[in-house]
Amino acid sequence: MLPSFLRLAAAGFLTLAVAGCTSTASTNTHVMAGAPVTETGGAMQTAFAPTGEAADQSHLAKPYFISFRARNAESYGHTFVVFGRLDQNGRVPYDAKGVLIPSMTEVAGLHPASTSVIPYMLGHVIPVPSETGASDGDTEKAYLLAEWTIPLTAAQYNELVPYIHKLQARSPVWNAVTYNCSAFVGTIARHMGFETPSPLHLPKDYINDLRKMNT
Repeated sequence: MLPSFLRLAAAGFLTLAVAGCTSTASTNTHVMAGAPVTETGGAMQTAFAPTGEAADQSHLAKPYFISFRARNAESYGHTFVVFGRLDQNGRVPYDAKGVLIPSMTEVAGLHPASTSVIPYMLGHVIPVPSETGASDGDTEKAYLLAEWTIPLTAAQYNELVPYIHKLQARSPVWNAVTYNCSAFVGTIARHMGFETPSPLHLPKDYINDLRKMNT
């Protein structure tokens, strides 16, 4: 029974992997948007809705960021977020090798808690234990397929980061259909007031559609 089950899961996984290889052949998409702060009745309120404001005009007032991202992978890719402090030029901080600077950034994303292919295959059928930090390739710019980065004020950032940490703590399982990496990212986006596409979209399409729906 178990070998037959594993063969079935493997077949499904390989089918999705082929679809993923096809989807990752197109051009990378990287976009940065502003996120204004509004005032109502003298009380400052955070407003995450993006504007067409250029990054170099807003980064001093908004020194932090969240970046919704999709990267390449051996299967169909991965959706995750990076958040932290912008560099002095108002950009997401990378070192000379194109790797995120760890002292200035943090990664959150939902994925099986293993480097083995078996949990990934099983996770297309049943929920499997998850991790919610960085996975291999998340910190490297070379693997990016799509990106939507939003500068944040200190007030916005200080509200958002504890929410992400709590979401990480209460996301113990991953399943390719019921709660996958895109669903995890979508939970964060909806908390910020954004509309979200179906989490069954391929990661690159998910991020591009998320941006299009909210800009």
